[in-house]
Amino acid sequence: MKVAVIGVGSMGVHHARIFSELPGTELVAVADTEPRRAEAVATRYGARPYTDYRQMLEKERPDAVSIAVPTALHEPVGLDALESGAHVLIEKPIAATPEGAQRLIDQARELGQQLMVGHVVRFNPAMQALKQKLEAGELGRVFQIFCRRIGPFPARVRDVGVVIDLAPHDLDVMRFLLGSEPFRIYAEMERRIHTEHEDLLWGVLRFPEGIVGILELNWLTPVKIRETLILGERGMFRVDDLNQDLYFYENGQAAELSWSTLQTLRGVNEGCMIRYPIQRYEPLKAELEAFIGALRDGKPVPVSGEDGLAALRLALALVKSGEIRQVVSL
Repeated sequence: MKVAVIGVGSMGVHHARIFSELPGTELVAVADTEPRRAEAVATRYGARPYTDYRQMLEKERPDAVSIAVPTALHEPVGLDALESGAHVLIEKPIAATPEGAQRLIDQARELGQQLMVGHVVRFNPAMQALKQKLEAGELGRVFQIFCRRIGPFPARVRDVGVVIDLAPHDLDVMRFLLGSEPFRIYAEMERRIHTEHEDLLWGVLRFPEGIVGILELNWLTPVKIRETLILGERGMFRVDDLNQDLYFYENGQAAELSWSTLQTLRGVNEGCMIRYPIQRYEPLKAELEAFIGALRDGKPVPVSGEDGLAALRLALALVKSGEIRQVVSL
């Protein structure tokens, strides 16, 4: 399968690296507006360099394309790639606006092409293991999900604030783990150091069945932390995204009860802590393997354009709530 990468900056260069290594794929070309960068990445991974992605699409006719360009360019570049006949994986967020995202989805559907969005956190092995445990009912009823994504300001980001850059990851994770959509959202948002856009946010989301989602984002913390906690009847799971660790903190009282009597649970006390053995694996490689595997097998991609649009709409609702300082109904 002939593949190409458009945009080989801090993220796209890893797409190129992985595609050059995947069995059954040939990295034929990379495109970037910076000639030296395109040349260097192409030389390193045995591809042909282009500074004009349209020329690359016309000459190379790749079967699949990864797009890792600034957010404002996702829609036009994605539409051109789909029009060329390529299946497309586009980095999150899917587009700058919901309307742009919908045009990408409609174009892919009309042309019979696959469109996948790069919500890479889903492919963290610890997150995949957590999803399996939740589906098996190991937590019982879910009460709360909390995502923290904080750290220093990333020099690579210029065109969006912390919400559009980071929130789609965790909003997608919440939807992925819970299998449901929030219906109400509220956010407190500030600009402290990053002068053009917000760089701090606390958000609260209300999901069906009384589940509360909490989101903490900032570019102000001098240490990078990525974690997800999900609380329920039987205790709490914690995922350390950076180290790919999954922990379970048991509710000791629930452990003493049979499943049929859990609804009578009246208290919580400390139980065992379990650290599960997780086979480490590069999430981006797992994501690209899933993308190529879906194309090869003729199956739907695991993260659809609709998933990307849902995460984008939620992120924009967070920004709106933070700006007007009011609850937003979805």
